[in-house]
Amino acid sequence: MYAVIKAGGKQHRVKSGDVIEVELVHGQPGDSVEFHPLLVVDDDGKAHHGKDVARAVVVGKLVGEQKGDKVKVFKYRAKTGYSRRQGHRQLMTLLEIEDVRLEDSGSKKPASKKAEAKPQEEPTKPEAATKEKAEAEPEAEAGSAPESAPESAPEEAADAEPAEAAAEE
Repeated sequence: MYAVIKAGGKQHRVKSGDVIEVELVHGQPGDSVEFHPLLVVDDDGKAHHGKDVARAVVVGKLVGEQKGDKVKVFKYRAKTGYSRRQGHRQLMTLLEIEDVRLEDSGSKKPASKKAEAKPQEEPTKPEAATKEKAEAEPEAEAGSAPESAPESAPEEAADAEPAEAAAEE
């Protein structure tokens, strides 16, 4: 089983037992680090991505730190006498991959127990809501006349606009 993880802006293909070099991760040697992979390919050769990969975890252990390869930066402008030299060595962390885990779908069973518990609580809430609706219905009947007045007002305003346009001509 292997996975593709993203660390330090780069993607790495890892499997259990690999030692990879990633950009500096702060921590002490021996600390454990978890990554959430972008892609997991299991032992059967089936690729897991998207929602399937949400339950996957890659566990690694910090082994040490070192400097990466030297990069030479040379800036030059022709015919002006301008040239600059600069070097750079990126700090890197050695990371040993301990485990690539893809959790089984059996972990969803406890979530279904919670879903079963919620419907038992829900009947109490709708009863309270129906009481509130019953109290609001008499108010709605009494207040139905004012509600119809604003509805007719836009119609009158629409009729008034053509009359104003005719008066302007």
